[in-house]
Amino acid sequence: MDRSSGILLPVSALPGPCGIGDLGKDARDFIDFLAAAGQRYWQILPLNPPDGAHSPYLSASTFAGSTDLLSPEPFVARGALTLDEVRAIDWGSDAMRVDYDRVHAGRTALWDVAFARERDAVVPALRTALAAEPWLRDYCLYMALKEEQGGAPWYAWPQPLRDRDAAARAEALARLDDRVLLHAYLQTEFTRQWDAVRAYAHAHGVRIIGDLPMYVAPDSADVWAQPAQFCLDPDGQPSAAAGVPPDYFSADGQLWGNPLYDWEKMEQTDFAWWRSRMKASAKLYDAVRIDHFIGVVQYYAIPYGAVTAKDGEWEKGPGKKLTDALDEAAGETKIIAEDLGVFCQEVKDLLAETGYPGMKIIEFAFSGDRFNEHLPHCYDPNSVVYGGTHDNETLAGDFKPEKRQWWELQYIADYLGAAHQSEVVDRVFRAAYGSVASVAIFQMQDVLKLDNWARMNTPGTLGENWRWRLLPGQFTDERADYLSWLVDTFGRF
Repeated sequence: MDRSSGILLPVSALPGPCGIGDLGKDARDFIDFLAAAGQRYWQILPLNPPDGAHSPYLSASTFAGSTDLLSPEPFVARGALTLDEVRAIDWGSDAMRVDYDRVHAGRTALWDVAFARERDAVVPALRTALAAEPWLRDYCLYMALKEEQGGAPWYAWPQPLRDRDAAARAEALARLDDRVLLHAYLQTEFTRQWDAVRAYAHAHGVRIIGDLPMYVAPDSADVWAQPAQFCLDPDGQPSAAAGVPPDYFSADGQLWGNPLYDWEKMEQTDFAWWRSRMKASAKLYDAVRIDHFIGVVQYYAIPYGAVTAKDGEWEKGPGKKLTDALDEAAGETKIIAEDLGVFCQEVKDLLAETGYPGMKIIEFAFSGDRFNEHLPHCYDPNSVVYGGTHDNETLAGDFKPEKRQWWELQYIADYLGAAHQSEVVDRVFRAAYGSVASVAIFQMQDVLKLDNWARMNTPGTLGENWRWRLLPGQFTDERADYLSWLVDTFGRF
């Protein structure tokens, strides 16, 4: 990737009047800010529908877009909704936090009204789309059935539906035709709105970095539609679960619960499912960050029923066989490997072979020796440096004196040339922008020097994750000028 820089900000964290960031005016305003600040990239989190804990990394579909991110603007513009109908919804009073339940209820009510008004005009095109896109047909039926089953996971449905019996599936498609069409209508609208945002970004010299989770949710259209691709027992439960061993984030490790892939069966189809997944991502993004890239080389298998991740074992992954398939499917779309966590020489070797840039995190730089790979003087040019990611503390929170050992504080001061704690965040920016890393990415919270109350996610916890939002006007000319100065000073044009 060319020498450049960007900002990490989930779409959900954009400001806006309807309870959550969406694909409307505020997305375009943020792109204007990026362009004014000389930023080449907008990095986002997955656009997929989040799970009940609001995580976009556990979604009902790896292909679908979250309808909670749809903007009411285009619906109003073409007469499918009125402004009064949008304003009549109580979107809540806390502009700094997403109330997901309120947002989802309000948007669901609006989208039902819009579909009823446009149904007759759009049904022929929707039926064509459903016939052409297998993932869309599977997802829309899955969602319609899930509604009918009171939200129960697919593996708790009546056996003919759970096992996708052909006759039961055909009868359900006919019985739930209107709900299937509604979900197809919303996915078609999501594609239209996202394409407009991406086109606006391109017109302003901004490219999009998307995020591809390694694993999919056990209760998802992906697993229901193609169970043979996953390691499941006869009842649809994961026979072993994904996660990571004890590490920096958790003494017990992380038990994610995702089903593992049946890599042998996937290889027999030349990784057709993964090819489809990467092709879909390439239509959305200019670069794709593969989360938990170590899973390509080796994966952590946790026995079914385990309470923690301590008892898992590492198993061998497909390695270059998979990356070859991904490269063919990605075309011109760049791939970034999230190679953080447990050191694995095989991962480093695969990155060298594929040419994928890996990641460096400055928050991780000062707790080891002078050859810590996250220290800027140790970077390889083919890397992407972050201050921290959505899973980390903010820079202002992480570099507080009470969070660090005295020898770390001394080394931070010496390395960054910071005479006072108040200078550290700016010095981290300078170190990243001045490094040889191809791309420097910072969270918007760190651009604004916000403390940990603005943290996006704390792994292994539930509650306040994924809720933080920008306030209107927070991305000021002053911050744009500062970033633009860094771009000019360190040649990240």
